[in-house]
Amino acid sequence: MTSLPAPRVPVRLGEREIAVWKRFLRAHSTIIRRLESDLLDAHALPLASYDVLVQLVEAPERRLRMTELADAVMLSRSGLTRLVDRLEREGLVAREACESDARGLFAVLTEAGYERLRSASGTHLRGVNDYVMSRLSPEDLDALDGVLRKLLDD
Repeated sequence: MTSLPAPRVPVRLGEREIAVWKRFLRAHSTIIRRLESDLLDAHALPLASYDVLVQLVEAPERRLRMTELADAVMLSRSGLTRLVDRLEREGLVAREACESDARGLFAVLTEAGYERLRSASGTHLRGVNDYVMSRLSPEDLDALDGVLRKLLDD
């Protein structure tokens, strides 16, 4: 006879916790929308595409296995495949076969992808500064870093 799992006790959040959670979600959404808008307006580059290019430029030999890239940019494998398809059509990324695994593929940053990333980086970093960093004191930044480390178990 299989035992059933114990019933889950419902969690109740207080008004303060709910308000903070909603503020966190609103802040994240607002910042991401602004960063995306800046990149689209100035470079016709969606934020997810920018993220892929950043992950590749920081990788050894400017290439990552598709599975590693999907994990790094927090996309499903099918979502990443569609995004890399678009980046490949634009000449920003190429695919290469993995010699050690016949089924494996690498996404590789092209020279055009590198140049597009260099062009867009100033816009993105200016946005990060304007929408977040310039609004935080050094103490705020330390506190935020501490909170984020707790949430990520770093």
